[in-house]
Parts: sequence; structure tokens; C-alpha cells
Amino acid sequence: MRIATFNINNVNRRLPNLLRWLSAAKPDVVALQELKAADGEFPAAAIEQAGYGAVWRGQKTWNGVAILARNAEPILTRDRLPGKPDDREARYIEAAVRGIIVTSIYLPNGNPQPGPKFDYKLDWFARLKRHAKTFIKQDLPVVLAGDYNVAPNEIDIYPTRSWDKDALIQPKSRAAFASLIEQGWCDAIRELNPEKRIYTFWDYKRNRWPRDAGLRLDHLLLSPALVSRLAKAGVDKKVRGEEGASDHAPAWVVLKER
Repeated sequence: MRIATFNINNVNRRLPNLLRWLSAAKPDVVALQELKAADGEFPAAAIEQAGYGAVWRGQKTWNGVAILARNAEPILTRDRLPGKPDDREARYIEAAVRGIIVTSIYLPNGNPQPGPKFDYKLDWFARLKRHAKTFIKQDLPVVLAGDYNVAPNEIDIYPTRSWDKDALIQPKSRAAFASLIEQGWCDAIRELNPEKRIYTFWDYKRNRWPRDAGLRLDHLLLSPALVSRLAKAGVDKKVRGEEGASDHAPAWVVLKER
């Protein structure tokens, strides 16, 4: 069972890229972020024609998250993160697919920091941690997939000082991610590649893609109930090099059958 997360950076503009990748990689479940489309603008028909059922929560201009399932219909379990009813940003969705709960997370960027946007990022992280703890307590098979907007450690960003003031690598951001992991979650890509520099995001600016000046921002965290099933994990890096590509590449895990 191949589960992927992909910040598509505008699902309609990148639809040809998405459809090509779905056809080639054939992931069983996909968490998408940054749809940048209202609910009615989501390309459900094209995705269905590609063989995928979908649930989504859109938002005009920014944000938006979705979960796709190959030859199946995801069962929506939640379309927003609990804990703050007045938060209307479309950043979280979860669904059950083939006995596993999968999320699509688009955690706030947090820039500029310090300031209200960074405070929102940390508050959102705290809410996510509280919700994630309920999965751990119930010993459920869960994949917390998404764009966390955090490069957790120095190995997760190319050697540079140019990002030192960015919210993606601040000590508080990294501490929030580490605190989530400490609940018992397994960072699947890092688990199987403990010392390898692996990136999932290359900014469009400053020639960063050709220079391989990337960051690992997209993560798949496995609950304890799934860790023994982890077989493979990686990034479809070449997708980032296509014409009209998102600035992210799909990250994925393969789980063995029970």
C-alpha cells in the first residue's frame, strides 16, 4: 500500500503534472495540499477519470487540502482540525482508506516571525498535537501526512545561512515537531534514511532546483500500530523537474499488508 503526500501548489494549474504522476506512480492514497481552489473548482471529474475517489476541502486563492484513493472512495472522518471553531482556513482533512486513517495537513508557514503568523503556526501545531494524541491513545493505524512547513533538523535543509530567520527552521518550530514525534510517531522517511540528505521542496527563487538547494518539509508520520508494516519510503524527486511543476515533490511510504 503506497501512501503519498504532495503539495500540488494549485491543483488546477498543475493538473497535467498531477495526472501524469498518478498514472506513473499509481499511489493507493494521496494527501494533497495547497489546492488553491474553492470547493466547486476542485477537478473531481478529471481525478475520477484517472481512477481516484476524492474528498476535499477547498479555499479560494490559498490553502485547500484533499485525499485521493485509487479505485476506492475515501471515507471522510474530519474536514478541519478541532480546537478552534473560528479557524476557517482549509488546512486539515482526514479520511479512512482500506482500514487506515490518513490525514492531509497543510501546517501554517509562520512567516514573518516573530509575529501573529508565527504565533498561529505554533498554536496550530499545539492543536494538531492534542488531536494526534487521541490516535495514539486508541492505538489506531494512522498516517499523519502533509506539508508541515518545518525542516526538523539541519540534515533536512541544504547547507546555508540564508534561511536562518525563516519560520521553517526556527527552534520553536523544530521543537513543536519533535514534541509531536515524541508521542510515539515514526518519521517514516527519516526512519529508513537516517543520515541521507533528502528534500521535498525547492523554492522557485535563486536557482534552487538546479542547485539541489532543498528542504524536507513534507512528512509522513506513522502511528505505532503501523510501524512494523513500514517497507519503503522516499521522494519522487524527478517530478519537481517537470515543466510547470509544483515547488514540492511527492513524498511516499509503502506499507506491507498485514
